[in-house]
Amino acid sequence: MIFTTYWFLIFAVLTTSVYWLLPKPMLRWPFLGLACLVFHAHFAGPAGMAPIILLMIITYLAGLTRNKAACVGAITICVATLCFYKYALFLIGAAVQPLSESLAATLTTKTRAIMPGLPPLGISFFVFEFFHYLYDVKKGAEPIRNPLKFLLFAIFFPSLVAGPIKRYPQFLASLEEGSRKPSAQNFAEGLTRIALGYVKKTLIADNLTFVLGQHEAGFATLGLLGRWMFVVGLALRILMDFSGYSDIAIGFAQLLGVRLPENFNWPYLARSIQEFWQRWHISLSSWIRDYVYIPLGGSRHGTVRRVFNGLIAFGLCGLWHGPAWHFVQWGLYHGVGLSVCATYRNVPGLGTGLGKLFDKEPLSGWIVTQVYVAIGWLLFFYPAEEAWKMATLLFGL
Repeated sequence: MIFTTYWFLIFAVLTTSVYWLLPKPMLRWPFLGLACLVFHAHFAGPAGMAPIILLMIITYLAGLTRNKAACVGAITICVATLCFYKYALFLIGAAVQPLSESLAATLTTKTRAIMPGLPPLGISFFVFEFFHYLYDVKKGAEPIRNPLKFLLFAIFFPSLVAGPIKRYPQFLASLEEGSRKPSAQNFAEGLTRIALGYVKKTLIADNLTFVLGQHEAGFATLGLLGRWMFVVGLALRILMDFSGYSDIAIGFAQLLGVRLPENFNWPYLARSIQEFWQRWHISLSSWIRDYVYIPLGGSRHGTVRRVFNGLIAFGLCGLWHGPAWHFVQWGLYHGVGLSVCATYRNVPGLGTGLGKLFDKEPLSGWIVTQVYVAIGWLLFFYPAEEAWKMATLLFGL
């Protein structure tokens, strides 16, 4: 984790100190832009920076034109770049290998020869933010004309590695307001948030990772209670790990006067799958809603189309987490859950009865939701066959 390296901690302290020692915002912004470039260069290296810088230039220039064709072209380039660096080998295996193993082997060899060992740092976040920027400009929003402002939006170092996914109007407004003078409240809240994030990540998530690793291979031999404790630990681990990242990013941004969007809001208190996704990875789920689900038609064209759009949106949400089928299946699993959650009350008999039960006894809705989410985490972490086998063992089957 980048946030736990000594280099990052020294960098963040020096950057924040110099940033506020500079007397005017007009000096702070260029310094912050330079610091963000240094951060990216250190952790991404030249091979990781080059494609991102190129995408930044293409996105900035396309946005300036406000031309729909130029924006669509730039979106296509951004998405194609993400697909190449993150999903090329996965797509070859999924689409080409079933037709011709020799062709798939050839394409895999050639692709690996020109591809770095790892995708460029933060490319998923870059592409999602560039996508929403270009999409909004194409729809008539005002582009970012100042290249320094665009640079700061694109490569703001606290959110570069693990989000949250920013929306540019809110980010720039917060940057302009927060950079005028230091705020004791921002510092207090930022430091508290950073400390909370480090506790979640290093004390809770990392220790849970160790404990779960000790029992993972022997899951089938655990008693029923032990298996459920394992799954609860798995659910707590990903929450503490991911929300810890977000807290640290939000905290360091706040030290610089910038308010990043919240990413988690007690998701394990949700009493429905819909509510869960309003509380879990909020910046991603809202992005999927606004830039995939709604453009596909959302819920405007009947139940069948609504379910189809939800499955497509959450299949892509799953794939966003990594180039593997179990991520896609985890996304589809939640797409099914959301579809059922949105429509079951319309089914006479069982659906109506369940709706009345959940309204009368909210605890029942919470239990069903959390069991569904917990089983989903098995799909998230393990191949489908193994995940379903583990899920059956949770019920003594």
